[in-house]
This record gives sequence, C-alpha cells and structure tokens, in this order.
Amino acid sequence: MQIIPAIDIIDGKCVRLTEGNYSAKTEYNRSPLEMAKIYQDHGICRLHLVDLDGAKKGAVQNWKIAEEIAKYTTLKIDFGGGIKTTETVKRILDIGIDFVTVGSVAAKDPVLFKEWIHQFGPEIFLLGADVKNGMVMVSGWLESTNNPLIPFMKEYFKLGIGNMFCTDITKDGMLKGPATDLYKEIKNEIPELFLIASGGVSCLQDLYNLTQAGCDGAIVGKAIYENKISLEEIETFIIGNNNYAG
Repeated sequence: MQIIPAIDIIDGKCVRLTEGNYSAKTEYNRSPLEMAKIYQDHGICRLHLVDLDGAKKGAVQNWKIAEEIAKYTTLKIDFGGGIKTTETVKRILDIGIDFVTVGSVAAKDPVLFKEWIHQFGPEIFLLGADVKNGMVMVSGWLESTNNPLIPFMKEYFKLGIGNMFCTDITKDGMLKGPATDLYKEIKNEIPELFLIASGGVSCLQDLYNLTQAGCDGAIVGKAIYENKISLEEIETFIIGNNNYAG
C-alpha cells in the first residue's frame, strides 16, 4: 500500500482542516516545499497536493507552490483544487505534475470531464470522491450533490478512471480512525479499482487496517503534522510492506 502524504494549502501555507471546515483550520510552520522535501528524504514517493484556495474560489490559486514542488522534488504528485477548465489541465501537466485531481467537475459537469478523459486519457486523472451521508460533496466540501457515492465511482471506472480516492468528510482531520468499512464496501463493488483511502488516519495501526481492508493507498495528513505517526514509522512501514510500489 502506498503512503501518500497530503499537503493542503491556504495562502501559501500548509494547513489542515477539521471535517472540511475552512474556519476550523490549523496552520503549520513549514513551507509546502520544505515539507515535500522532508517526505522525499524519508523514502516517500507520492504526494497529494491540494489548493484549498482554488477549491473555494473555483480556480487554481497556488500555481507557484505546485511548480516549485514539481521542479525541486522527484515525488509523483497529484494536484487538485479549482480545476475547471481544459487550459488548467494542460498547465498542470506542463509544469510536471503527474496526476490531475478532479472532483467537482466530475460531479457537476460530467460532459466536460468526459471530454477531458477523451482528450488527455483516463490514466492522468485521479478522481476524488468525497462523501458525507452517502452523497458526493464538491467545491471544497461546501456543496452536496445528488450523486450517491458508489454509482458515481462505478460510472467513471467504466470510462477508464482506475485511480480514485475517497474521503469520508466526517472522519477528515478528526484523528479518530478511517472509514475502513466504507473502503471494504467500495472494493467489494469495484475490486479492480486502485483505491486510496483519505481521512481519519491517526496512528500506524490504521495503515495496517487499511491494508487489510484492501486499500491500495492511504493519504495521511494531520497525523504526520501532529506527530501521531512519525516519518520514521512510515519509513519502516514502507520497507516492511512487500506490496508497496512507489
């Protein structure tokens, strides 16, 4: 299972939200680039980079940070937050980002997203399926949709989107454990999906539990920042996990 640290950005700073609430944010001292380099130094190969300003405003805001991390690290990066136009997708790929994270557009403008899949290929997209009370949430988790989670994921899997992450918003930032039962249900419904868990990881045991639940990756954020899981523990997990393929 891949360990994928999260760097969430507001005003150019590393932050973490609680249950997606922008007014309940915690800022951290290290810069996003500094954090990315630290992760790389500890054997981590992937990074989940989120422009929360972009998610809220509907257009990417933190281009410079994304460009710097792509330029000055060898991490495989997925980047999302405010991706609404074809030109934005092109620019993300042009600056060396590996995966374009799409959530709101897939839920609110499926015609446009299907055009992107046709134009760029499904393999460059990471679909974010954020859920609350069984329904997909969009726009930085501020808006609910009429899309039930698993049918939404199944639809895009049939179109070739094989990489998805799912965040149970009620778990995110709470440090009370991930939604392992939800991930088991998703893997039972879509066994071949490369499923990345997101939200709630609070300790090393959670990572082992997610592995047993069938998850292929896990996004870890607040637990690292607040030393609930040390980078040394993650290194040991990576080395000891024979299924890890960074």
